[in-house]
Amino acid sequence: MTAASTQQVISDSSVEPASRYSVALFFSNNYAIWTSKLLARNQIECKVIPVPRHLSSDCGYCVRLATDQLKLAIKLLDKQQIEYDRFEAL
Repeated sequence: MTAASTQQVISDSSVEPASRYSVALFFSNNYAIWTSKLLARNQIECKVIPVPRHLSSDCGYCVRLATDQLKLAIKLLDKQQIEYDRFEAL
């Protein structure tokens, strides 16, 4: 391994996700509540929180979860046909 490639490995390993948490935005409060229950049943830690002011949504609540759980959460939402607006990093 060359010095340049070693430095590349070190710098790649220090890369952290852009944000530790993300939020799921919904078209209604009911979807936010249903999602939090669905995620909790599947051992995904989440929390219903007010939608941050810098994000827009028709719903007053969103679900915060760890960014590394996003793919699994989206898969569960799609499987259960729970509609969501979008996911945003915090």
